[in-house]
Amino acid sequence: MYDWANSTYALVITSAIFPAYYNAMTRHNGSSRVELFGYDFENSAIYSICLGIAFGVIALLSPFLSSIADYTSKHKLFMRIFCYLGSAACASLFFFDRYELYPLALAGLMLATIGYSGSIVFYNSFLPVIATEDQQDRVSAKGYAFGYLGATTLLLFNLAAILNQEFLGITDNTLLPRIAFLTTGLWWFGFAHITFAKLPSRIYGPRKETHWLWNGYLELVKVWKTLNREKRLRTFLLSFFFYIMGVQTVMFMAASYGEKEIHLGVKELIFTVLILEYIGIAGAFLFAALSKRWGNFRALTLAVVVWIGICIGGYFIQTPLHFYLTAFSIGLVMGGIQSLSRSTFAKMMPKTENNAGYFSFYDVCEKMAMMCGLILFGYMENWTGSMRNSIIALGLWFTIGLFFLIRVQLMSSPGRIK
Repeated sequence: MYDWANSTYALVITSAIFPAYYNAMTRHNGSSRVELFGYDFENSAIYSICLGIAFGVIALLSPFLSSIADYTSKHKLFMRIFCYLGSAACASLFFFDRYELYPLALAGLMLATIGYSGSIVFYNSFLPVIATEDQQDRVSAKGYAFGYLGATTLLLFNLAAILNQEFLGITDNTLLPRIAFLTTGLWWFGFAHITFAKLPSRIYGPRKETHWLWNGYLELVKVWKTLNREKRLRTFLLSFFFYIMGVQTVMFMAASYGEKEIHLGVKELIFTVLILEYIGIAGAFLFAALSKRWGNFRALTLAVVVWIGICIGGYFIQTPLHFYLTAFSIGLVMGGIQSLSRSTFAKMMPKTENNAGYFSFYDVCEKMAMMCGLILFGYMENWTGSMRNSIIALGLWFTIGLFFLIRVQLMSSPGRIK
């Protein structure tokens, strides 16, 4: 149900409505260039860079906060704080009704992203607690599936309103998109309380050490030393860093790519996102089934190979039909590679009472990858003037990830993880 609650941020704010709305609102006097802190940027380039900075902030904070959570056993409290920050920031985008407010809109986007990403650190740490190892692939996939269903439910509600603007007698073209941002914050805030009501307040009993702040740092050192000994787990994280860099950059910038390079409107972009979401549900369960039949790593390898093909095809997209077909392919592997990566890492973790500490490393790896991917994507677009050139880099990142993933499979394979 937390996936159901917070996935509306990922769909409405970063994928469907806000990117197109932001691009439209930041076109001023026939130009898509904006000025921020004395520098001139393409509007979508600074959007990408701001997202990357937000993920960098949470990458720096999450190990510190996770270590504190493990020593105080207040995982749900930290999850709740970040949830409230993110949902309030989403709702604040309702006030972005004119060009001059784009700096505040970018600040709201960054805070919403920090809230979303920060809460996920603690949310993920509950997976080994609430599900046994043989259930984790299915439970992880079910979470992503609920996320797709919840997010598309709210998106369809907002789409129906946008398509019937004249019937509703609304003359302000900014009002209905802004209501979508407000309802996203309220949806996330409201449904998250189902999760908060059901999850245990503590994963473990609180630690007895009095200097819990210092001990939190010591715990991170222990995790790092364990990763140094766990060569196979370390290589998997290296592979994950590169391929998730490509996955998340595509997911965050696909709508902007469609709007600027293919000239799709809001309605077409929402249709594309719906393709992604509903095919993503099937894809998450498809790869859970493939992992059961072939093993986790072979299923992940297939997903990365498909992503490389998507990048090659994506560079040559010219028409809306091409874009829709690409969205269908992305949907097949989007949810699968994320849910399977999460459950694979959970299985590879050594037995420990430091789940949040280990998942903080997993999340730091993901957030640092997202920061690098989004900043590089935005820099290349700002430098070359076209998002198509940034697609070339995506294929390279996936290829490096595939190389390390194959190396993991060539290592000794103890236990059930193949």
